[in-house]
Amino acid sequence: MEYRRLGASGLEVPVLSFGAGTFGGSGPLFGAWGDTDAREARRLVDICLDAGITMFDTADVYSAGASEEVLGAAIKGRRDQVILSTKTGLPMGDGPGEAGTSRARLITACEDALRRLGTDHIDLFQLHAFDAGTPVEEVLSALDDLVRAGKVRYPGISNFSGWQAMKSLATAERRGYPRYVAHQVYYSLVGRDYEWELMPLALDQGLGAVVWSPLGWGRLTGRIHRGRPLPARSRLHRTADYGPPVDDELLYRVTDALDEIAEETGKAVPQIALNWLLRRPTVSSVIVGARTEEQLRQNLGAVGWTLDPEHMAKLDAASVKAAPYPYFPYQRQEGFARLNPSPVRAVPPAAA
Repeated sequence: MEYRRLGASGLEVPVLSFGAGTFGGSGPLFGAWGDTDAREARRLVDICLDAGITMFDTADVYSAGASEEVLGAAIKGRRDQVILSTKTGLPMGDGPGEAGTSRARLITACEDALRRLGTDHIDLFQLHAFDAGTPVEEVLSALDDLVRAGKVRYPGISNFSGWQAMKSLATAERRGYPRYVAHQVYYSLVGRDYEWELMPLALDQGLGAVVWSPLGWGRLTGRIHRGRPLPARSRLHRTADYGPPVDDELLYRVTDALDEIAEETGKAVPQIALNWLLRRPTVSSVIVGARTEEQLRQNLGAVGWTLDPEHMAKLDAASVKAAPYPYFPYQRQEGFARLNPSPVRAVPPAAA
């Protein structure tokens, strides 16, 4: 297993981490991901640790806290071997104070997570979304208190826009609060919007990308092909509307390219899609989920090798979309490009 620094921090994390969203199995959305119990979870954790996957990611909203509880039971007796990552901020109920990242909510959410996980500290505590109703100074002050108390080692964010992240980082710098070290983001071959604003920001500010849904909300598992119906057992039938939308033609361009590369390399489609992500700038760790041992072992095959430059170029070309304004001038015109060098491969005008 390869390890990388998490952004500009000193924390080393594995390039693959395990997402425990399939643990628990309750709730209308997150419960549909899986219903792994403590015994099954412990087996998956065993496999992860044997392979060098030491970081495990969850959230309070996953199965209404049950995911944290199952993960806590699965790592019992080996807390010193793992990096625990959890998130808070999304609604846990309809009542006042059950959503957002106010001081009261953050302190309560942290205490609840510590109890459910069975630990005295959280290695990476992330805000699941930006809370426009709470002053940034209040959020950062509460996180500062949690870090000083030893309950949180590193703070991070998830699903922030560029201005939200930059405002938070600038405020932390000005007030002397801990800076966010990680940004948990959606990024995949069928969802490359991260590259236009958030990736340059991460490069400039030292934010490590922790990638969620790297297989495009289940679309890049190797079961979807041009001209073939979606398998009846796919969870996409139930959850597609909750995830990031994907244009059909873009999806099929990508799956066509993945199928060709799989034929040439002998690697599985999801292994190729994950390996592509591991070559991208700012990516510190890619979260893989699995409901079965077979799925997990297949995902583990994404490391230990590297796609050829020709295969990377094929995937880049198949997955490209026109850049939104104000980014498309940099993509198309050399004069603009010299003013703003891109961290990713420039897209030929014809492709844009």
